[in-house]
Amino acid sequence: MSEKRPDGVTVFLTGLSGAGKSTITDALVAQLEAEGRPVTVLDGDVVRTHLSSELSFSKADRDLNIRRIGWVAGEVVKHGGIAVVAAIAPYEAAREEARKLVEEHGRFVLVHLSTPLEVCEGRDVKGLYAKARAGEIPVFTGVSDPYEPPARAELVIDTAGTPLAESVSLIRAEIG
Repeated sequence: MSEKRPDGVTVFLTGLSGAGKSTITDALVAQLEAEGRPVTVLDGDVVRTHLSSELSFSKADRDLNIRRIGWVAGEVVKHGGIAVVAAIAPYEAAREEARKLVEEHGRFVLVHLSTPLEVCEGRDVKGLYAKARAGEIPVFTGVSDPYEPPARAELVIDTAGTPLAESVSLIRAEIG
């Protein structure tokens, strides 16, 4: 008699640059790995470097990048793993397409980090908002390009007022 494979799940963190996606991902992954759970991290910047390096930041290319992330996350979920995605993913239709790709194989938990733009700009360790406001980055989410808040996020967390440990606990309660 074989053991039942645990159901896979994708935790998809979306929000503006500086909202806390990477910080929460690191803490969540550390907890899950400490429990011996298999985790694959799909960080937007890393995926762009290794899987989508030929893409620009046009809407079509950003959507294609999120579709690729959704497909990879679906493959992880199909085999009972946990995929943690940290991507700005500014467009609703692309996030919903990623959801469909994952839900063919398991659960999809969309976490909207609703941290206000002003807070994100204040955390701007890479100086990207300043460059965008100076016109050095022509297309930048939250400045010259829109961020469409998710219509059906399983969780909405404002990291300006929610401590890291509480944010991770909320996600853990959602995914089990």
